Amino acid sequence: MSKPTDLVQGTLDLLLLKILALEPLHGWAISVRLKSVSGDVLQVSEGSLYPALHKLEQEGWIKAEWKQTENNRRAKFYSLTRLGRKQLESEVANWQRLSSAISQVIGLSEA
Repeated sequence: MSKPTDLVQGTLDLLLLKILALEPLHGWAISVRLKSVSGDVLQVSEGSLYPALHKLEQEGWIKAEWKQTENNRRAKFYSLTRLGRKQLESEVANWQRLSSAISQVIGLSEA
């Protein structure tokens, strides 16, 4: 049986791009924001988050910059690039198409 957190695996790029479209954040803050805005339903482990951020950076969709956190610690802050905004638009369109199709199937009347 699937759990709600299984969804993150297939949509992590989309979720990370969307969160970073709002403002630059460091890794831990990204994780906290995702959990918070999803009502504690979606969580991403460090073992999934940082490889995903590295991949997005390699694709040119995000960039990283070392800065001081609110707690005066050095951390890598990630922000969306112009290419990342285009990718986000594409990911959102794909997600809306897929979720609409799934909703149609779920909405079928049972015999």
